Amino acid sequence: MTPASMRTPRIEMKLKGRVALITGGSQGIGLATARAFLLEGARVAIVGRSKTKGAKAVGELAKLGDAIFIQGDVSKASSAKRMVNRTISVFGRIDVLFNNAGISIGGTAEDMTDEDWDRVIGVNLKGAFLMTKYAIPYMKKQRSGVIVNNSSELGLVGDRGCPAHCASKGALIVMTKAMALDYAKYNIRVNCVNPGTIDTPMLAAAARSSHDPKRYLREEVLSIPMGRLGMPEDVARAVLFLASDDASFVTGASLSVDGGTTAQ
Repeated sequence: MTPASMRTPRIEMKLKGRVALITGGSQGIGLATARAFLLEGARVAIVGRSKTKGAKAVGELAKLGDAIFIQGDVSKASSAKRMVNRTISVFGRIDVLFNNAGISIGGTAEDMTDEDWDRVIGVNLKGAFLMTKYAIPYMKKQRSGVIVNNSSELGLVGDRGCPAHCASKGALIVMTKAMALDYAKYNIRVNCVNPGTIDTPMLAAAARSSHDPKRYLREEVLSIPMGRLGMPEDVARAVLFLASDDASFVTGASLSVDGGTTAQ
C-alpha cells in the first residue's frame, strides 16, 4: 500500500460541472477569465459584438474545454435575453455570470455628446443590469448562482476627462451591493471586481491615442504602487475566487485589483 505521504494529492477543480456566461469575452480580461474557468472545469459561453473576434477566441478556448461564442449587444434587452437563453439551451443551466463588457469614451461634461454618454452608460451599467435580469430567474430555480460585475478603480475615485465612465463604474459598485441583498435568500451571490490599469486592448488603444504612447504607459506604471501594469490574468484569478466556493460567504463585496492605486 502506498504511504499517505507519497500519494498524489487530489486536486478538485473549482468550477467542475458549472456553466459560466462571460460578456466581453473575446479579448482582454474576459478572455483570460474564460481560460481560467475552463481550466477549472467549467463550460463557458462568451459574448461579444464582433463575430470575427469571437470566432478566433472560441477557437482558442475550445482547446481547453467546452466553449461557445454568442454574438450580441448587452445594452439591448432583446439581445441580452437571447444570449442568456442561448446559454441555457446549449448547456442546460447557468451558474456564473461575469458582466465584463465595458467601453470608455472620453470627454468632459461640456464637450461629451448625449449619444456618447448614453452609449457608455448603456454598455457598462445597463448591460450588466439586463444580463442579470434575464439570468436571475434561472439561478433562482436552481437556488444557486454567482454574478460578478466588472467595475473599475474609477468606480472608487474620479479621473479627468471621463465622467461617463466613472459614473457607470461607480453606479455598478452600488448596484452590486443592492442586488446582493435582493438575492442572498436564493443563495445567489453578487460581487464586483475593480481592476486598475490592466494590459488590455483598451489600454493599448488609449496609449495609441496619446501624443507619446511609450510615455503614456511609463507614466501609468509610475502611478501604481506595485510598479507594474496589471495583467488580464490578475483580474481573472480574482473573478475565479469570487465565482468559486472559496468565496461561499462573500456577497456584496467590491474587490480592488489595482496594484494599490486606490489605497493612496
